[in-house]
Amino acid sequence: MTPRLALDWDGTCTEVDGLHMLLERFGDREVYERMEGELGTGLTLHEVIGTEMRTITLPLGDAVAWLLEHVTLRAGFRELAERRHPVIVSSGFHELIEPVLAREGVELEVRANTIEARPDGWLVRWRDESICETCSEACKRAVLDGAPYVYAGDGYSDRCAALGAERIFARDGLATWLDAQGADYERFDDLRDIEAALAVST
Repeated sequence: MTPRLALDWDGTCTEVDGLHMLLERFGDREVYERMEGELGTGLTLHEVIGTEMRTITLPLGDAVAWLLEHVTLRAGFRELAERRHPVIVSSGFHELIEPVLAREGVELEVRANTIEARPDGWLVRWRDESICETCSEACKRAVLDGAPYVYAGDGYSDRCAALGAERIFARDGLATWLDAQGADYERFDDLRDIEAALAVST
């Protein structure tokens, strides 16, 4: 079976993490910075994201409109999507990812969480809260169904899923963490790098 390509969304498909942009613009910056600093020091990723998102009270339509104006995709995204039909595996939200895909005219399977945009603070609805036996958190590896996959990511939420992959493409914080683990991976700057590497091996 040929491994399926799985892509993280924020910071991997996008040039800048759209959730971070949204939190910095419309959330509580002090809470956001404090939570990011506590990630991996006792709080789970779900706890951190849930706390951060509760500081946003913006109507969902306004948030989507802002993201559509400000989020840019990493070079090579469309070509990789058309040739490899990757699955998007995100700790973010369908409501914020799918409008950007629609803007680009790209249809892909998205496995993400959902958001209830309440006026007293956004409430996260997690796609899966089962605890991973490997990392002891609710993580992305479970949503990949145990089938072989190639993984590309950039951050904390990608760690466990990356280690379960047949082949890893990494940048930014994920690459730094994999270096510390002594794990093999291929570095990428944009998504053309991933397509080029996959083209050589297929």
